[in-house]
Amino acid sequence: MTLTQAAITKTIDARGMACPGPLMSLIGAIRAGAVGDTVAVLSGDAGSKTDIPAWVAKAKHELVEVAPADGYSTFVVRKAH
Repeated sequence: MTLTQAAITKTIDARGMACPGPLMSLIGAIRAGAVGDTVAVLSGDAGSKTDIPAWVAKAKHELVEVAPADGYSTFVVRKAH
């Protein structure tokens, strides 16, 4: 287990969702969470590769990691405020 995996507060399995489902699920989890919470989103949607990092930067949260896997990517986001 990596440090990132150990620190994850919530995991959203959005692998079956089409855009903008994974991003909207992330936004909801960030809004509901506390500062410092870390949310992992598993998404197979190609749009997530640009949409999630762009939203995280715009909303001024922290993109901790983007890890490609077989047929999907895991986006790890920390709530900054």
